[in-house]
Amino acid sequence: MTLTPESADWLQEISGSTSIEEVRHVQTLWSGYGQILRVQLKQSNWLNPASTTEASEFTSVIVKQISPPALEEQGGGHPRGWNTSQSHNRKLRSYEVESAFYSHHASRCDESCRVAECLAQADLPSGQIMVLEDLDQAGYPIRHHGLDATGVDQGLRWLANFHASFLHTAEQSDQWKDLWPIGTYWHLSTRPDEFDAMPAGELKDAANKLDDRLNQSEFQTLVHGDAKVANMCFATKSHRPPAMVDFQYVGRGCGMKDVAYFLSSCVSESECQRNESRYLATYFEVLRDAMSTRGIEQVEFTSLEISWRKLYPVAWADFVRFLEGWCPGHAKLTGYSRRMVDIALDSLDDQHGHSNSD
Repeated sequence: MTLTPESADWLQEISGSTSIEEVRHVQTLWSGYGQILRVQLKQSNWLNPASTTEASEFTSVIVKQISPPALEEQGGGHPRGWNTSQSHNRKLRSYEVESAFYSHHASRCDESCRVAECLAQADLPSGQIMVLEDLDQAGYPIRHHGLDATGVDQGLRWLANFHASFLHTAEQSDQWKDLWPIGTYWHLSTRPDEFDAMPAGELKDAANKLDDRLNQSEFQTLVHGDAKVANMCFATKSHRPPAMVDFQYVGRGCGMKDVAYFLSSCVSESECQRNESRYLATYFEVLRDAMSTRGIEQVEFTSLEISWRKLYPVAWADFVRFLEGWCPGHAKLTGYSRRMVDIALDSLDDQHGHSNSD
């Protein structure tokens, strides 16, 4: 796989480079909707991230080339067979959202919640194309599948700083109208096929109530929406927080959705069980400091922490609801995740009891 001739011509023109020296395939996008490439440009107008003062002879960039297959051509492209018009349209929208995030919102992210700089993007006849800073060249070349205590701490710090950067009140929600109205790729209203496939039971019966609890939280921010460890790029300098990629499902939400999903992606069931209180303490300590640093006064931290701690098991239950329909044998369906579901369901019963006694 390589650049289309049209993409190559556009890239050379927009970058001012004299030539495209090398193209390497990084990965194919989910369900074959395009590809990610590492492209080396000669004498580009863009600075090499390793040199912030002058252009070097060669500049490495990441090119995300999106060329979705027609729905009738997808065949078995989805790893788990979920090829539907709903799935197709959701993916198309996700790339529009990612483009909007980089264009209008990513500038809020500083070094504490680093994201790649978007150098250029365009809609070409062959599909959408996005050119991003190469985070490997910028000092973030390390990828992990699982994390030790230090790595988990760094990931939680990124999330806390990101959430602090986008905290808002309900009245401010209009500023995110070009993103998902509710973030995360497993959000209930965007997953009717998976919901229908769920086995009957308490969790399925409570799915809408759990969704409402998260969506109606008084405290909302932008959530990354796919905050797994595979989307984190770690720095060679161990004291630096990681950078994050893949903003296709960024949107409004409770920060606990990112926290629960991140932990599900990088630590074992026993570690979640043993270290839950420490993980949450780290997240909220960093969030408090990040809110203070950013001068956020319209949101009262203590009230937010109380609210979001109660929603932590609800966020887990919401994700488990998706997994039970999408892949009922998934490795993330553990004893710990089941315990979170039980706590979340009990909290709904408690809330119902309180409302009846009021």
